[in-house]
Amino acid sequence: MVSIKSFALLTVFSYLAVAVPVRREVPQEHSHEPILTKVRQSLNLNNPDKIQDPVFALLGDAAAKAGAGDITDLACLQQAVADQAFTNAKAAGDLDGMVNALIFRAIERNTGGVGVKSALCTQTAKNPEVAALTQHQDPASDGAAATNKAITLELAKQIASIGGNPQDALKSGTFAPGDKNDNTGKGNSCDDANDPNGCIFTQNLLVPDATPDEINAAVAGISAGYAVR
Repeated sequence: MVSIKSFALLTVFSYLAVAVPVRREVPQEHSHEPILTKVRQSLNLNNPDKIQDPVFALLGDAAAKAGAGDITDLACLQQAVADQAFTNAKAAGDLDGMVNALIFRAIERNTGGVGVKSALCTQTAKNPEVAALTQHQDPASDGAAATNKAITLELAKQIASIGGNPQDALKSGTFAPGDKNDNTGKGNSCDDANDPNGCIFTQNLLVPDATPDEINAAVAGISAGYAVR
């Protein structure tokens, strides 16, 4: 029997295989695979918007549309996935699921080329912890270093506020900047759905946005407002 996960991934790969080639950043939606896996588990507990798989939220709009379910604003698909996964994990008393939903919200989304920013969602998430976050931007885009650092520090605060380890915010980081003039869109990314530990981690490609000390300073004085019982 084909599993739900296998079917969803087959759908993604089949769509990308037949899609008309366009200039885009080389795929990296499976770079943070363990986070994607945990979010998938949480989302599947209750998926009212019928989103086919969380991986669609990390694709560009053309590919994302095929698995967005009832979500029509594709700039908000990543937030919608994270928001529902967070809600489900919280209801299940799953702190790890909640933390991974927040990390997922902050992961960089594929765009049309190296140095191209992804659109921001203008809707408000149901959970304030998710609403406080946006996704990382391509590291070669203008102002990316400062933007991505701010996102990571905010993510650390939100993780700390629910009783998680704020240092886990560093897992949302992205790759070293690519060359904007590279028409291949290769960048410095990786994409391996068969690496359960995440190729960005196993290949040591993640560039931390902040130091552990900066994370600790950012969350100083924050006490957890939620505890798993």
